[in-house]
Amino acid sequence: MDRVAAAFSAAPRRVFLPRGARWRARVDAPILIGHGQTNSQPRTVEAMLRLLDVRPGDRVLDVGSGSGWTTALLAQLTGPSGAVVGVEIEPELVGFGADNLARAEVPWASISAADPGTLGRPEGAPYDRILVSAMSRELPGELVDQLTEDGRMVIPVGGRMLLVQRTGPDVEVTSHGEYRFVPLRHS
Repeated sequence: MDRVAAAFSAAPRRVFLPRGARWRARVDAPILIGHGQTNSQPRTVEAMLRLLDVRPGDRVLDVGSGSGWTTALLAQLTGPSGAVVGVEIEPELVGFGADNLARAEVPWASISAADPGTLGRPEGAPYDRILVSAMSRELPGELVDQLTEDGRMVIPVGGRMLLVQRTGPDVEVTSHGEYRFVPLRHS
């Protein structure tokens, strides 16, 4: 079993859904988790994780952690030698996601409230990997600035899934298909 498949097995989606939606966990579709937010489609999450190419020991930022599922999946990929920092803008989902994450028993991962008006968690930068689970209108430079010099970010922008690779001062952006997500907000 490859690393991404193993992460999905170790952090089953069902555990991260509201009780009334758990019966839909195997459906390959986004599922509403409240407050206008969704738990992303598994096929989409898998594609994003494969593009992100998380390595054991990486420091990862999870923007839009929602139910905590992607944060737990990322923690499975980094292993205990890494760290995963999840941020969520919806206050009611911060507690929901953090509670779900606590049950996943990955103490090297956390979820906290996003700072209003700020994208990501710049005071903890740089990050080896950044996963963004909300659609931006344009590539946010403040998140690119939070990457290490050999970092990678996966982010939906304007309906396209982008892979941002930083090599020293240079940034390469490639497009990897069309996707729909809830809008990225930072205030």
